[in-house]
Amino acid sequence: PRTWEFWRAVIVCFCLFSLVGHWLEIPYCLFMSNVFGIVDADYSVWTDPWYHPYWVYGFGAVIVTLIVEPLKERIIMKRKTLWGALLESFVVLVLLSMVIELIAGWLINQPDAMGEYPYWDNSELPLNIFGQAWLVNDVCIGIAAMFYVWIFYPLVCEGFALLKPKAANIVFVLIVVGFIILCVVSYTQLVLWTW
Repeated sequence: PRTWEFWRAVIVCFCLFSLVGHWLEIPYCLFMSNVFGIVDADYSVWTDPWYHPYWVYGFGAVIVTLIVEPLKERIIMKRKTLWGALLESFVVLVLLSMVIELIAGWLINQPDAMGEYPYWDNSELPLNIFGQAWLVNDVCIGIAAMFYVWIFYPLVCEGFALLKPKAANIVFVLIVVGFIILCVVSYTQLVLWTW
């Protein structure tokens, strides 16, 4: 964490996963809607443009990188098999997802005077945790986080390592500037649509 290379990869993963998280939410919501009937027809994932960032997934990638990536190395050293390391890291990621979902809910999803939650209400679902988190969500997020920790993040790091430092920094700047442009365009459209 004390190197520019580390933070460069974390920032790039934040930018990329803010978009990838949005894209992954679409099939997830289709599945949840068809199987459980719990996704509202007016949920923003159906109308947001493909380039609209879902920041929560970018921040999730940063948290997972800062907490689980260093822990992953210890788990690998401790376990006798790769399968054991994968299973233990999956359990850690599901628990971390649950904690993040709970904290986010307690911070931003407080019920109004009528007792209704403004963003989500898991209180009627089996396996809910304090009405905020839902174990099914956390398992699905844990699966996505496994791909992130074991495949996506290492590929980003390796990709930058293959480049010369100057070229790596140019790629970094292009990704960040591209992400900023997508944010400006997306939020400008949202503002214009609400007028």
